[in-house]
Amino acid sequence: MTGKPNHPSSQKDQPTQPTHEVKQARWIGEKKTYDRIGAAWQREDGSIYIRLVGTQIVSEGFTLYPVEVAR
Repeated sequence: MTGKPNHPSSQKDQPTQPTHEVKQARWIGEKKTYDRIGAAWQREDGSIYIRLVGTQIVSEGFTLYPVEVAR
C-alpha cells in the first residue's frame, strides 16, 4: 500500500475515460440481457479499479468488457 487513493483520477498516467464497462447478465424469459452496472479503469500496475453505479447487490458476479468491444 502506498497510501495513495485508488481512484483513477489520482493516477497521473491513467485515462479519465473508463477502459472497461462493468455488466451483469440477467434473464428475461428465454432472452439473456446485460445491464451496465459500472465502469472500470485499467491501471499501469495491471490491476483494474472498478466503480459500481449506485448501490449494487451482486450475487452472481459481473463481467468486465473493454470499452471498444462493449460499444
